[in-house]
Amino acid sequence: MANLNKVFLIGNLTRDPELRYTPSGLAVTTFTVAVNRNYTTQSGEKREDVTFMRVVVWGKRAEVCGEYLNKGSLAFVEGRIQNRSWQAQDGTKRNTVEVVANNVQFLGARKGAVAAEKHPVDETQEPLDIAPDVDIPPGQTKNDKSNSEDQVPF
Repeated sequence: MANLNKVFLIGNLTRDPELRYTPSGLAVTTFTVAVNRNYTTQSGEKREDVTFMRVVVWGKRAEVCGEYLNKGSLAFVEGRIQNRSWQAQDGTKRNTVEVVANNVQFLGARKGAVAAEKHPVDETQEPLDIAPDVDIPPGQTKNDKSNSEDQVPF
């Protein structure tokens, strides 16, 4: 008999992701995703259940998630379910079920809008009319608008 451990989730982050590094320098990010389920009871009453799933991402993907995701971000998570046990500092045994993500896709609005506030674009600078890979003739600058239509490579 074959086995399969695969999970797909789409939900919103309940808080900002936590990016940490192992002693060997490997990045690990954890966050929690709220996944909603809407249904109608036999009596016709509409209900909504919410399940909170802890997600763990490793490596370069962890760094990207830590940079671009934040509380409220909508994300698609693909991975596997893992049961993990450890002993707490008070000596009690703890267990958790988490999703170890193989892939995380960012859905909805980007956190880049927040990054743009930190590094605003200089709106006083004129936009360039020439494609970046076009050679500029001697004596002409990128912002020189004369003959710029002749320089466009398409």
